Order: sequence, then C-alpha cells, then structure tokens
Amino acid sequence: MINFAYARANDVADAVRMIAADPTAKFIAGGTNLVDLMKEDVERPSRLIDISRLPLRNVEETADGGLRVGALVPNSDLAYHPVVEQRYPLLASAILAGASQQLRNMASTGGNLLQRTRCAYFYDTVTPCNKREPGSGCSAIGGVNRIHAILGASEDCIATHPSDMCVALAALDARVRVTGPAGERVMAFADFHRLPGNTPQADTNLRPNEIIIAIELPARGFAANYSYLKIRDRLSYAFALVSIAAALELEGGTIKEARLALGGVAHRPWRDTAAEATLRGQPANQASFSRAADLLLQDAKGYEHNAFKIELARRGIVRTLTQAAQATPQSQSAKKIR
Repeated sequence: MINFAYARANDVADAVRMIAADPTAKFIAGGTNLVDLMKEDVERPSRLIDISRLPLRNVEETADGGLRVGALVPNSDLAYHPVVEQRYPLLASAILAGASQQLRNMASTGGNLLQRTRCAYFYDTVTPCNKREPGSGCSAIGGVNRIHAILGASEDCIATHPSDMCVALAALDARVRVTGPAGERVMAFADFHRLPGNTPQADTNLRPNEIIIAIELPARGFAANYSYLKIRDRLSYAFALVSIAAALELEGGTIKEARLALGGVAHRPWRDTAAEATLRGQPANQASFSRAADLLLQDAKGYEHNAFKIELARRGIVRTLTQAAQATPQSQSAKKIR
C-alpha cells in the first residue's frame, strides 16, 4: 500500500503554491497514466494535488486566428469539438486513434503531454531501468526491444513516447503555455519533450514547480490535405509501433508547405524540419515522398527485435504523404498489421 496525502487545488495559483511547497507531490486530473504507475509502484508521490476542477476546460479562438485549448479539456471533447474537426482534423484523427473511448473521456489535454513510456522494463520494478532509477542500466537495449526507439536514443535509454495526440501537435507546430512561481511562459512544442541523453528520467523541460495551463494551435491547420496513420499490432487499444502525421499545402501539384512527424520511434514525438524542407517546391509524388523518408530515417538505428521499424516507418511515411496529397485521410478501421 502506498501512503499519500490528498489535496484539491482551488485555482491555478493554489496549485502552483502546493507543488512548489512539496516537490514529491504530483498533479492528478484524469489519472489515466499516473494511477497505473502508482499501482505498479513506479510512482510513489507523497501527495496528489487534484486539479480536475480548475477552470482550464475552455477551447477558445485567439486573436491571431489560432486556437487555445485548456489543459483540462478531455481528449474526447477536443476530438469532437467542431472547430477542431473543421480546422484541425489531423489533431482529431490522432486523438481518436489513441486509447479507448472510456479513457479518452477521462484523459486531459495537458496530461496527454505528460504520459510516460510504456516500456515494459520501466513498469517492471525488479529490472534495471535508467528512467525509473538513474544509473541502474537499460534492460531494453539487450532485452526484448520490439516497441523501442529507432531515432534519438542513447546508451542510457531506448524508450519511446506513447502519445498519438502529441504527434499531431508536433506536426501542427503547437505551443505549450505553462505557469509557475516565476509566472507564465510559452514553449514551442518541439522544445517541450526531451531526448534521453544521459538523463532519461527527465521526460520534458517542464519545471517541477510548473503546471501546464493550455495548448495553443496556430491558425494554419492543414484541413484540406492531411493524414494520420497509426501502425500497431492490433486495432483495439494498442500503442503505435510507428505512427505518422502528415500535412501538406499544395499549389497545383506542387508542395508549398509540408509537415511530417512520427510517433512510436523516439523518446519524444519526432518532427524533422529538414525532411519537410526537401518537400517544399517538389511535385507531390512518390519520388519526393521517398526522398523525404530516406532523409528522415538516415540516422535510424535498430536493435535486435525492432530493426523492422525502419522499413516500416519508411513505407508508412510514403503512404501517409500520398494520402495527404490525395486528400484521402487514413481510415480509422484499417491499421492492423497482418
């Protein structure tokens, strides 16, 4: 039995005061990941700070034509929000590809960003894991590593980030608004999550005494030419082996702007701006898409059980970009590996 205290924050400032006073405390909203981690004895917070009643559930249009999403907006509400469905369908598709309806009803927007890896060794407290216990070693490198990273890994960790929603947010160039004792600050989505390096225990650049209050989407949503492909072992409630978010702006048959992000392949959602740059000004065809895929994966490294993910990712990139170019988004019913 894990002993912990419980407190409910009255407002955002109260939540910040509570977390600043107790660095071993954790915020809890939907609890869809944290409660599991506590059950497995991976997380042992001294206190749970309930933020579920804070006024962070609004979805509002911004003065610059973008969208501000409160950190406590449930995933289901966000996916089915009319503005998101109309202007940011890539985000809606990614959310609906993740988890089950029941979990999406509980999971919060901010909490989705803070999900921890589903690496089995991270959850197994009797095995070494640098993410769980820094300096103990990485059991996955020499173990069963089929679901693990092929990009951005280190000798200390080859875990992957599990979110679908975050892959779309990376492609859309979102921003993360946070607040803490020093006040509010805004982080580019690309700067929010970290690669493992030699500190794999740190998943994000969020400070211990800060709280996410909103996600901000730019005006450009790529509503016409987009696709989200999630490749997984089974259609029902499985994390991605590889997922791809692709968005294009076309002028005739030429690519004017491109966005490309991958999930299931790295410690953070993987967006490669160099690969995107190679697509600009090029014809929207398989040759262009293959060149971008080869560039994105040029530094990919497989391990004993997951080397297949490199070719899987390459084919997935070409397929997803092709679907985006043809304005035929991936059907949510055809993503099972056979």
